[in-house]
Amino acid sequence: MKWIGLAVMLSMAPFVRATVDNNNPIANSKAVVICGNARFTVLTPEMIRIEYSEKGMFEDRPTFTVVNRNLELVDFKKKEDDRFLYIQTDKVKLKYRKGTNPKTSPASPENLTITIENHGCETLWYPGKKDPLNLKGTCRTLDGSNGDNKRSELENGLISRSGWAVIDDSWEATRADGSHSFALEPNPEVGYDWWAYRNDPQAIDLYFMGYGNEYKKAIGDFTKIAGKIPLPPAYVFGYWYSRYYSYSADDYREIMREIKKNDIPTDVMILDMDWHWNGKASSESENIGGWTGWSWNTNLIPEPTKLLQEIHDNGYKIALNLHPADGIDSIESPSYYKAMSRELGGKYGSNGKIAWYLDYPDFTKSFFDNVIRDHESEGVDFWWLDWQQHLTSPYTPGLGQTFWCNHVFYNDMVKNRPDRRPVIFHRWGGLGSHRYQIGFSGDALINFPTLAFEPYFTSTASNVGYAFWGHDLGGHAFTDEKIVNDPELMLRWIQFGVFTPIFRSHATDDSRIERRIWKFPNFPKLRDAVKLRYALFPYIYTMARETFDTGIGMCRPLYYEYPESEEAYKYEGEYFFGNDILVAPITEPALEDGISSKEIWFPEGKWWSVATDELIEGPCRKTMCFTQEQIPYFFKQGAIIPYNPPTVMNVTERPGHLILNFVSGCKGEGVLYEDDGDNNDYSTVFATTILRQSFKNNKGEYVITPRQGIYTNGVNARSYTFRIYNTTQPVAVKVNGVETSNYSYDVKRKCTNIDIPCTDCTTEVKVRVVYSK
Repeated sequence: MKWIGLAVMLSMAPFVRATVDNNNPIANSKAVVICGNARFTVLTPEMIRIEYSEKGMFEDRPTFTVVNRNLELVDFKKKEDDRFLYIQTDKVKLKYRKGTNPKTSPASPENLTITIENHGCETLWYPGKKDPLNLKGTCRTLDGSNGDNKRSELENGLISRSGWAVIDDSWEATRADGSHSFALEPNPEVGYDWWAYRNDPQAIDLYFMGYGNEYKKAIGDFTKIAGKIPLPPAYVFGYWYSRYYSYSADDYREIMREIKKNDIPTDVMILDMDWHWNGKASSESENIGGWTGWSWNTNLIPEPTKLLQEIHDNGYKIALNLHPADGIDSIESPSYYKAMSRELGGKYGSNGKIAWYLDYPDFTKSFFDNVIRDHESEGVDFWWLDWQQHLTSPYTPGLGQTFWCNHVFYNDMVKNRPDRRPVIFHRWGGLGSHRYQIGFSGDALINFPTLAFEPYFTSTASNVGYAFWGHDLGGHAFTDEKIVNDPELMLRWIQFGVFTPIFRSHATDDSRIERRIWKFPNFPKLRDAVKLRYALFPYIYTMARETFDTGIGMCRPLYYEYPESEEAYKYEGEYFFGNDILVAPITEPALEDGISSKEIWFPEGKWWSVATDELIEGPCRKTMCFTQEQIPYFFKQGAIIPYNPPTVMNVTERPGHLILNFVSGCKGEGVLYEDDGDNNDYSTVFATTILRQSFKNNKGEYVITPRQGIYTNGVNARSYTFRIYNTTQPVAVKVNGVETSNYSYDVKRKCTNIDIPCTDCTTEVKVRVVYSK
């Protein structure tokens, strides 16, 4: 098969055939400059690694943060005199006082400086310089989130209005959870990289990033050194039914019946912690110690394998919740404790309990072989690591438990479940966590101010490459009887969730809280939002693939595209969802008659308001009103947004019909990405279809190009509906040169609808429309 590289417009990057793991931590020697006990590696024109070791011991192994340093060579100039070393690329100028520690105390430019150009002015950086203009990244959890009280916990991101940012990957640099960035070394016992102490724990290891306001380039280059953001399996982008509650097997069966009865598309069923024995067990002898447990609670679920098979038969994937900190108890069944004690020779256990020693390969191998493999054979598809115990290991000082659990569980799936795409659901563990999608944001409180913080929180996480946050839609914990099940609050939270990476409602074990959306009085509106999510899936999955290729999250701040506009920083409740959709979710209660008013900033360009059927020309501020059914989202003019038909109930379906939404009036281009959905060779085995449109005078042309690539389990032919917005009444329509009458015009929506008969996907479809003037 011949691959044709794509240069897609509207910031759509080419889909490249690159491997997921082609990392090499050893830089090309031609990129390295050694000066005494200092070493500098020119990684990109904007990025330089700065090392200093009194022992002259540098680090060439991967670390928790950085796994690849062998990038394309950069042209740079090096010169030196008696006192200084100078390194210059076309973007940065480095000056180092030879024989000195680059860091001074207090911080000063005495020994090392880097100069960049930012907004037309020279900006000087030196080690230890404070940056009040950093655009922030994310934080470990939204546990206890109430309004924007978590704002102060956001870690620094990789971009800043100062024009520079620094990754401090030194051992002595403490991460937000109190942990350190270990080195990584291959371990034959487990079959993947394992933690190792750094060569020189006192060494300085910095990565200077002087990208100015080229924010997307900075983040893309970060994923070149820190690893790609893997593409999750397709099913995770569907609706997840999730609730922390003591559900029995019959309760799950009833939930599945109600979901089907109420016509709710669903793809994932979560079994929260009551699947196992815990602190609420029915008798003291059956209590294994609260949050941690590995054996089925047979009082609630007497035949677990049978239940999991029924869940699968209903078309759902399954995840179980884990809180593993308390290890493995001797009461565990079926004999997990005995099997592990036998294998480990009692090494990690005493008094009837094996402690949680995930730090060590022999424990880890025995635990996965005996416990995890058993449950996976029963039908568990992936794991939810709901870690909230001690942040660093009691056995290996500085080893972050959150990051390490993520690393181990993800890589175990890579190694031991090659039949499927690896995915875990977990909390943020610091830089490098983007390699282990996807994120669980934690236990936010139920109120409008907390909802209002989440759009900013979600998009800002892209500033550290953390592209796949999933929230407790509806909120997690009780705050106020008046709003705990407020239909409007639930609706607006679910509508926001439509335009986030992971679409999962959830709440804590509190009988006052309802999360069965069919129990809400505004259920039809809630279901409409769920169905919109399923309609959007082809676009969402295409954007998820772009995240793998480029490092740019599908939820991204406005300043990625408009860095020179002050409004792009001010209107932080708005964000881009992929390349072509601007979202401004409603996050406040309606003032009267269910109508919400919102001031929205529209960037330069023209934007089609899907809710109100109007074209809005930016840049401008516009106050708009929305009913509860309406969601403020806007297609960029020229965009082509592929939709699933409304019949789709699982995102893994491969429908023989698609809806293509065009915003007419200018030239534009888009793409439809397709693969097998759960294949591990997606980096090379996939297919793309380029979509194009143009407009001149009163004539529009709309083209589906022949599909390129490999798509083994997809449909070979499709019919289409073209929805062409921002048009007048059509006068004539031709499909592949033949005039057709299979079209209609919606005057209110200013939309031309054209039905395209079933066509081979390797054949071009060209539609020409003449509109009334």
